[in-house]
Amino acid sequence: MYRFAPSPTGDMHLGNLRVALFNFICAQQTCEKFIIRIEDTDKKRNIEGKDREILEILNLFGITYNQVLYQSENLKFHRQLGSKLLMDGNAFSCFCTPETLEKKRKLSYKSKIAYRYDGVCKKLSDDEVMANESPFVVRIKEPSEVIEFSDLIKGDIKFEPENIDDFIILRVDKTPTYNFACAVDDMLSNISVIIREENHLSNTPKQELIRKYLGYTDKVEYAHLPIILNDDDTSSVKWLLEEGFLPSTIINYIILIGNKTPTEIFTLEDAKKWFDIKNISKAPARFDIVKLRHLNREHIKLLEPLELSKFIGYSSKDIGELAKVYLEEASTINEIKDKIDAIFAIKTCENFVEEYEILKEASKNLPYFKEFDAFKASLSEKSGLRGKTFFKPLRVLLTGAESGPSISKIYPHIKNYLGEIIK
Repeated sequence: MYRFAPSPTGDMHLGNLRVALFNFICAQQTCEKFIIRIEDTDKKRNIEGKDREILEILNLFGITYNQVLYQSENLKFHRQLGSKLLMDGNAFSCFCTPETLEKKRKLSYKSKIAYRYDGVCKKLSDDEVMANESPFVVRIKEPSEVIEFSDLIKGDIKFEPENIDDFIILRVDKTPTYNFACAVDDMLSNISVIIREENHLSNTPKQELIRKYLGYTDKVEYAHLPIILNDDDTSSVKWLLEEGFLPSTIINYIILIGNKTPTEIFTLEDAKKWFDIKNISKAPARFDIVKLRHLNREHIKLLEPLELSKFIGYSSKDIGELAKVYLEEASTINEIKDKIDAIFAIKTCENFVEEYEILKEASKNLPYFKEFDAFKASLSEKSGLRGKTFFKPLRVLLTGAESGPSISKIYPHIKNYLGEIIK
């Protein structure tokens, strides 16, 4: 069983999508189930509607799943298992106030010693605990031995007991902390492989410890993905889609970076045949918008003309073919759409104003020409214009721009729409 466990607290980024995508591919390859678990227990940070947005994005990228679960629905199990840990002596009630702990942190900082919970409440007797009516959190007892696990990307990993303190598993209001909820939920769903970003690596021994204390013996495999380095917000999936990058391009890119692939350009269906999580590099990958633009051009080329036309708001094979001409200078759907829209917009020509008006009037009375050379010759003769006084305003008249691909390349795709273009 595989899972993707996003929090509905913000926009999905490439790193999140990569986690979902890799889990989905591996589940498909092994014929395992794949579930989505919305980690919504942090009510203060949850954003209304983000859970639906996450699911919509997954659907847009062709990432299917067997079930959607909400972490908050497991609250009763979190509390029951927290009580079990207390009764078994693997956890204890901690009455230390946030103010007390903060003072200890400051003292540690002044002494240049890393702060570590001192376990004072762990030493309380049962009678002392029962007699204390103060609010309390529940802390799990630190391990007495090394915690080891194998990572499909990073290899064998060990955490010494002193690197795992008596961490909190239930807050004062008895809601679970991230590590406790995550460990319990994975156990309840019988998750066998956990693929996630490497910033969760330090959480893994804590979650292994929780499951061990709860008597869970099924083996869990891990793959911690190196982070994608980025200096701005261009790695937001929502932003990339709004900018006109195709879902197929984004899939291609996030499988490609830091990976050994048999080819540079491929589809999700292609990747399912050869993808291997063990081939992912251990080193971080830097987000490269230039590379993404290159891939987007290639994926736009793969679209059928009519399909591409619909992407940019039209419904014509000719317009789809015209859109591919503009790949000479554009790399996103939005950029291409701007070029095409300019062709059909009302135009003005700042330079060669008089010549532009002459050409516009002359072109309205021309017969239909299949070839550009014949159209050009007839219009030049009728207008009496030659050289740049002819070609400069002609380009604006037909394309709405003073520069761009050769008009001879554009004309075959707009010849049937001259009546709409020249107005």
